[in-house]
Amino acid sequence: MRVCLAVTGASGSVYALRLLEVLLQAGCDVDVIFSKAALLVFATETGLSLPPKPQAQAQWLQQRFGVDDQRLRAFGRDDWMAPWASGSGQPGPVVVCPCSTGTLSAIATGASDNLIERAADVALKERRKLVLVPRETPYSEIHLRHMLDLTRMGAVILPASPGFYHQPATIDDLVDFVVARILNQLGVQHQLMPSWGQSASGATERD
Repeated sequence: MRVCLAVTGASGSVYALRLLEVLLQAGCDVDVIFSKAALLVFATETGLSLPPKPQAQAQWLQQRFGVDDQRLRAFGRDDWMAPWASGSGQPGPVVVCPCSTGTLSAIATGASDNLIERAADVALKERRKLVLVPRETPYSEIHLRHMLDLTRMGAVILPASPGFYHQPATIDDLVDFVVARILNQLGVQHQLMPSWGQSASGATERD
């Protein structure tokens, strides 16, 4: 499966980085698209500086995760010849993680002003999986209205809201909680955390 991972300027770059890592480990191919704001937030939150050009971004990420240019590609937000810009070319699901409220609004209204918005728009019109991971608090009525509209259109709204019933001991545990939920939506097998009712070893918990 080839997944489009779009990263926008909401807080939560670590979710995107971890999701990319686990998708590659699971054998998925990934195409990434970074917004301009995402590059700034990425550097601020992780201390890592991605190059501004897509080809250099791809090389940086390929080296970090030890994959080749078939497994991981990067596209610019204005690359209208990318496969994700057309229903005849889009090969798989789209995940926007994290998803800024500005991007949420653009997708909900069909703006398609850049490749991220267009990829999401194509996923909706082709009835393919679209997972949006907003990270904002509190939500305004505008945000909630857009989420409801997108849910009715077929998108999955998956806020970056980690739970605590798995007794997280580190920030990584909290990140993995959200990433696991995204992987579940994509149908990607993982071992990030046990499912509800399962112990860490996979055995079912009973009274």
